[in-house]
Amino acid sequence: MCRLKLYQADLSAGSLMLPESRIVARLLMAGVTNVEWDRALRVDNVLQKGSPATAIRQARLIRFRLESISPSLCPLVADGDKETATQALFAAALKHSELLSDFVGTVVVDHVRRLEMTLSPREWDQFLADCQAKDPAVSTWSDSTRRKLLQVVLRILAEARLLESSRSLRLLQPHIHPSVANALKSAGEQRTLALMELKL
Repeated sequence: MCRLKLYQADLSAGSLMLPESRIVARLLMAGVTNVEWDRALRVDNVLQKGSPATAIRQARLIRFRLESISPSLCPLVADGDKETATQALFAAALKHSELLSDFVGTVVVDHVRRLEMTLSPREWDQFLADCQAKDPAVSTWSDSTRRKLLQVVLRILAEARLLESSRSLRLLQPHIHPSVANALKSAGEQRTLALMELKL
């Protein structure tokens, strides 16, 4: 029996969140304990959020992303320049979120193949319908969650410079920094790199 694909809506907690991700990457690289992690977020408020709940939710998502990819990308996130760190984060987000990677691998790549260089928000509903066929739990997502997920996906693509902006939705030619490409190749993450290059 084929196992159903599972999509998560946790992507709605935030886009690439570069400043926050640098802090989380440094915490992970320092090997903090669970107690130290909790204190950094709740007491020290290292992410400078208005409430501990927001800090914990965003930090959890960032941590899941960074832990889903090779540890060799953590230093790029923590200390790389903006372009390098953002691309490393994009790789981690793709690896962590099947929803994001499937959207890039189907909708975005299909646009590039057909030389149609502008996305349409209307395609999101069809994409989610396709996701629902693989994972019926998608049908339980509220309209507000679906809208929020679209906003975050488009913001991520704009931050990663695959979109000119989340408003124009014009696709750009990807240029992957060599340090990110080399780290992904060394880690055996060729599929993630191909997704970033829109070359599936």
